[in-house]
Amino acid sequence: MSNIEQEPAESELAEELAEPVNSKEAVEAGSEAPQRSVARSAGIVSIAVMFSRLLGLVREMVFARYFGAGFLYDAYVVAFRIPNVLRDLFAEGALSVAFVKVFTDYQINKSEKEAWRLASLVLNLLAVILSVICIVGVIFSRQFVDLIADGFSPEKAALATTLTQIMFPFILLVALAAVAMGVLNTKGIFGIPASASTVFNITSLLFGLAIAYWLSGGGWLSSSDKNAVPGAASQWAIIGMAIGTLIGGAAQFLIQVPSLYKVGFRFSPVVSIADEGVRKVIALMTPAILGTSAVQINVMINTYFVSGIEGANSWLNYSFRLMQFPIGLFGVAVGTAAIPVLSRLASQNKTKDFRDTISSSMNLVFLMTLPSACGLIVLGEPIIRLIYARGAFKESDVPMTAWALAGYSIGLTGYAAIKILSPAFYAINDAKTPMMIALASIVVNLIGSYGLRERTRTATGTLASLLLRRSLL
Repeated sequence: MSNIEQEPAESELAEELAEPVNSKEAVEAGSEAPQRSVARSAGIVSIAVMFSRLLGLVREMVFARYFGAGFLYDAYVVAFRIPNVLRDLFAEGALSVAFVKVFTDYQINKSEKEAWRLASLVLNLLAVILSVICIVGVIFSRQFVDLIADGFSPEKAALATTLTQIMFPFILLVALAAVAMGVLNTKGIFGIPASASTVFNITSLLFGLAIAYWLSGGGWLSSSDKNAVPGAASQWAIIGMAIGTLIGGAAQFLIQVPSLYKVGFRFSPVVSIADEGVRKVIALMTPAILGTSAVQINVMINTYFVSGIEGANSWLNYSFRLMQFPIGLFGVAVGTAAIPVLSRLASQNKTKDFRDTISSSMNLVFLMTLPSACGLIVLGEPIIRLIYARGAFKESDVPMTAWALAGYSIGLTGYAAIKILSPAFYAINDAKTPMMIALASIVVNLIGSYGLRERTRTATGTLASLLLRRSLL
């Protein structure tokens, strides 16, 4: 990875993205150069994301092994869902695309010094705003839990509240990591930022297990009864995993700090909402918040509708993690590599190259994700049985998780394509179109989830009535 960033013969990509393209040779290279840049960068990101997703699956396997699908993991999922949605709302999604766009414009049209000042301003303002949000979130954690999981028992809601209070600062740490990633990507460095998630998975897992073992007093037992309230040792264990998650979030940011200084970033303790660059980031980010966060909002809607079913949030989360593997490997990898290239082409008004880059990126994503979606739908049960079915994860959880995976996989290709199309719209300063499409998807999901739940209840009630009548005959 370091060779890619340091050796002159292999640093063509970094120079191409970090400096304006003015040479005659670059012009003569034609429209193939941006497409090759995306493909090469996507290859680097794909390798890093592959390791991250594999370790993410290992992390989920550990949760399945020790906590299964029920009281403990349901509480953890809901607690992590709240800062995770806010992360997508304010950090990794909207903020990344908005910041990369404006930061790239500053490098091309202004100066390197002004670009670095903008990076400091955004980091500082983000830290102040999200610190306030974290304080509010910790204070009102119980209200948030009751809002999105009103079907939880009092005991489960109390545990979810504690876990939420522990993990809420996660949003601040990951938001800082998102800005660092945006800076490094515009400088042509993709390996370190893409590896940050790997560091998160390793750190959160190792520290989480160690703290869980310590807090639980040397171990804990899992109950086979999903409706039983776990003992104190088991609840302390899941609290330990929550603390490990927070430590992992800090590591995800800190691993990128040396690379930031290497490319020229120097921290400046300034805060200004009136700054022109900051106002541009906010203006582009505000409508982008909804456009880039529709998936997490839809997942939260699903969380609300299934909160009254013991183990349902666990089934959804385990299946969502499996769907994230091909999305991260192909959609996120290509999208991450494409964002700075598209932003630069849009700033230089190279319309043909812009369209060709989108087209080649979309073709690459479709080629990879369509077979993945079919495979997950057809082979869902054996895959889930192989990965999760051990320890506290029971055989009865396998078919339910497989059904959830099949439902998620239907939208896999579309979700991966969004990772390219949304940033493309933001690159041409059109944040309205992705926002309207995202809003429509949320409405469809809300109506569909409610309708299907009510139909299922009606069908279940009818079946129970028929069985009762049959037993009386």
